[in-house]
Amino acid sequence: MAHTFIPDIDSNVRKSMIALLNHRLADALDLKLAVKQAHWNIKGKTFIALHLLLDDVAGRVDENADTMAERIVQIGGTAKGTSQAVAKATSLPAYPLDITAQDDHVTALCERMFSFGNACRKDIEEADKAGDADTADILTQVSRAIDKDIWFLRSHLE
Repeated sequence: MAHTFIPDIDSNVRKSMIALLNHRLADALDLKLAVKQAHWNIKGKTFIALHLLLDDVAGRVDENADTMAERIVQIGGTAKGTSQAVAKATSLPAYPLDITAQDDHVTALCERMFSFGNACRKDIEEADKAGDADTADILTQVSRAIDKDIWFLRSHLE
């Protein structure tokens, strides 16, 4: 007999947290690809510094996406991380493919990261209200990391 050791969370809360996390997962995967798009195509006076920073940012976004996806599965859901699922579910605007200037890339990334961070903060409140402290904690970690990366990036605009 197989056992399903899923955390003791109300089934309605579980369903809403799985949906919430899948939305943020889609945004995170979309954001990671936007960061890589900038990483590959950015040009400017501080190219190497930004090129290296963007690799670090992509890595952190990827780590956070992985943590969210794992939480989805831990609570009995399916993480929806295919390119098709992400394209349908992301709330981020399409990343421009025609920019190369570093200020344009940094601005485009900061806009998307800011939107993602705000969505995470909204979802922290929702997870708290639902009584899922673990999901709220994960989203707090994600929003804190995004805020720090925005700070790193926007310093290149000043």
